[in-house]
This record gives sequence, C-alpha cells and structure tokens, in this order.
Amino acid sequence: MLSTNYVPGAPNWIDLGSPDIDASVAFYGGLFGWTFQSLGPEAGGYGFFQLDGKTVAAVGPLMQQDASPAWTVYFQTPDADLTAKTVEQAGGTVRVEPMDVFTAGRMAGFTDPTGAEFSAWQPNETRGLDAVTDPGTLCWVELHTTDAAAARSFYHAVFAWDTQDMPLPGGLTYSIVSTTGGGQEASIGGIMQLAEEHIASGGSSHWLPYFEVTDVDAVVAKGGQSGGTVHMPAVDMEGVGRMAALADPSGALFSVIKSQPPAQS
Repeated sequence: MLSTNYVPGAPNWIDLGSPDIDASVAFYGGLFGWTFQSLGPEAGGYGFFQLDGKTVAAVGPLMQQDASPAWTVYFQTPDADLTAKTVEQAGGTVRVEPMDVFTAGRMAGFTDPTGAEFSAWQPNETRGLDAVTDPGTLCWVELHTTDAAAARSFYHAVFAWDTQDMPLPGGLTYSIVSTTGGGQEASIGGIMQLAEEHIASGGSSHWLPYFEVTDVDAVVAKGGQSGGTVHMPAVDMEGVGRMAALADPSGALFSVIKSQPPAQS
C-alpha cells in the first residue's frame, strides 16, 4: 500500500494537466472535498489540491499545444538526471528534461516504450504528497499498457520494481508492483495488458490513478451529475474492494475505490 514514507520507485506526487483549471477545481472539489491553493503567477497557474490542510494532488495548465488532459504520476528518485539516462537506456524517451522546480525539488518527464507518460520527482523541500490512502487521496496507481511484458522489463530497469503476477478472468494477468525488496507490504500499483479489442479501437498505454473514497456509488453519481463520464460502473472485486472508472469533464481518466480492509489473521 502507498505511504508517505517515500522510497525510490514509489509514487510521491500526482498532478492534473487541465485545459480549464477553474473547472477542474470545481469538479474535484465537489467530488472529493478538495480545496485549491494557487502558487501564484510565477508558477504559471499551477497549484495544490488540498484536503484538511494537506496537499493530496496538484493541477496546472496543459504545457504543450497538442497535450491531452490527463493525470500524471510521479515516482520518487534520488537522482532525476540518472533516472533520465536510465529511461533512455531502457528504451524510453525523455519528454521533459530534468529541471529544478524552485527549491521544492527536481523533476523530469518521460514516455515508456509502450507510450505511457510518467514523471519522476527528486525531493528537496517538498518530499511529496502530504497524505495518501485516506478517503479523498491517492491510494493506488495502475498502468494499462499495449505490451505488459515490455512495460515490466522497462520499469524494472528504471526503478528496480518487483512484480508478482496474478491470473484474471479471461486469461489475463495482473502484475502487482512493489518497490524493490519491500515484499507485498510495499505494493504500490499494478500493470495490466490492454485487451486486443481495446487496442484495435484506439486504446493507448496510460497510467491510471486510484483515489480512495467512502462511497463509490455516491462518487460515481456525483461525477456524472457534474459533467464527468462513467467509463466503468461500480463493481465489486473479491479481496480488493468496490471500484469504478471515470473521466472528468475534460476527459482525464481516473478511478475510485473503497478498499476492502485486509483480512485479520
């Protein structure tokens, strides 16, 4: 599970690229109770989503003319420049060269060999998000990819992730990702092969954030009423919890889940 004890390879930041920050603030504020703290003109419109005074995500304008609205997951690195070199050596591309973000830290943006975009964050004054796994916060990240085998190999090379494969109905495999050497307790997300029919209809590789909620059905209803789109209605998954997939009014994809408490031994 995610924690704020950030170690290399763990998700430590997430932000939304939005074509309309005010609209995004209104949508997610209504959905999760988030408030918005702008970092001012010098930050180009970028700011923090907060819950109970804790930063739980961020939002900023789309930085490229052809960019699509999307959530970007950042993974902790002790050296963003070395990560950039490793990404290239492993067959990925550097989308945003490593750069300092004021005194907060150093970031870089990448695209994996299957086309999924992600970023890395080298902490300085900002270690990462203030809260995770609580209701209204990030609790899981999931890669939907056109080539799961290539993705597993790439991310192992870049972040030394451990993976554990689990069979799914229909002959699919879900790979649970953990930070190196941490075992199941250090699981942070999953890698899933996109179905052939989804790829044929134009589906592309992407990282999907999951936000913990107390009532999935209520969030789905609210999201639809607020201009969002339901991509997967609420379903129960044994041993995992109740979940649903949505897109916000600009088209950015995300999921919500009410996690099933771990079994008591």
